[in-house]
Amino acid sequence: MPSPVRSSATYAISGGTTPVDTIRGTASGTAPVPLSVLDLATVGSGLTASDALRTSVELVQLAERRGFHRFWVAEHHSMPGVASSSPAVILAHLAAHTDRIRLGSGGVMLPNHAPLVIAEQFGTLEAMAPGRVDLGLGRAPGTDGATAAALRRSDRLNEGADEFPRQLAELTRFLDADFPDGHRYARIHAIPGPIQGSVPGGVQSADRPAIWLLGSSGFSAQLAGALGLPFSFAHHFSAANTIPALDLYRSSFRPSAVLDAPYASIGVGALAAEDEREARRQVMTGALSMIRLRLGRPGLIPTPEEAEEYAFAPAEREFVDSHVANVVHGTPDAVRDGLDQLVKRTGADELVITANVHSPRARLRSYELIADAYGLPAPTAS
Repeated sequence: MPSPVRSSATYAISGGTTPVDTIRGTASGTAPVPLSVLDLATVGSGLTASDALRTSVELVQLAERRGFHRFWVAEHHSMPGVASSSPAVILAHLAAHTDRIRLGSGGVMLPNHAPLVIAEQFGTLEAMAPGRVDLGLGRAPGTDGATAAALRRSDRLNEGADEFPRQLAELTRFLDADFPDGHRYARIHAIPGPIQGSVPGGVQSADRPAIWLLGSSGFSAQLAGALGLPFSFAHHFSAANTIPALDLYRSSFRPSAVLDAPYASIGVGALAAEDEREARRQVMTGALSMIRLRLGRPGLIPTPEEAEEYAFAPAEREFVDSHVANVVHGTPDAVRDGLDQLVKRTGADELVITANVHSPRARLRSYELIADAYGLPAPTAS
């Protein structure tokens, strides 16, 4: 089991002592909980990765204008339709185009990387965007086994019950610069990092990214609870496990320096459009993309026309029906009602909304419509 996490959930604003909660958000408008965004930088048929990343910039700026709490990107590999293989690089770009919104990983797959590398990358992000960086960590590879082996330079995929907690403990100690005397890494420091504030003349802030654990089963839920960390569950692709995992997280929770009570978000697929038919047309593009992925043929996100013309086999149709049923979609009022019901069923403290469909315009419009449905702050004139 990792050592207790030593970071605080608050930090002092430069020049003052006002405490700011780096984890819990505040609901805006009529939303029952804070609303956030998960962006995979999806690449649609006929579009490029550059198009996808430009859309990510538009989306994070929209999210900031409309009062969404945080904006996360997720690590995936060897998937032509997902351009988010390097979360830290994308987050640096997004930091340069925003001022207030929290930015983070939803998540970085810890077993794919040396903990020191992650500490350095996210320490750099924290220096770029002080006080608004989240480090969400997962233990899955974010890809297939062969690609994971290529990433890790090993055929042994270290995802065991002991390995991930060990990696997490090492990463935490690099972030906090507190390896004990005599440890083989005691003289190694992640920079930017807190060690810079303790050397002669050092004025480096001790702030560091807020660690989250992410998961789609009970393992990370229980570990997050035991360590008193915030937890985010992947409801958007593991809906049947959502309530059991959240129950396990809450029952396992032990107060820490980070949190005095559990705080759990869930990732949820949602797509709002002016009419229900258009919303379903867009959602079907994501469904067909998932079928191709499951068949070992990952590709770009197909167009609505491709999805309409595709002849689904009976087993594929069953999967599609399940996938579509798990995406809250339709008119803005219908999406708002669906999200409200999801919060009531799960008790989630925050919703992280994702919209993996072909059209960039449809995705951007969906977040605007959801913001309108909840009365989130309207953009002010410049």
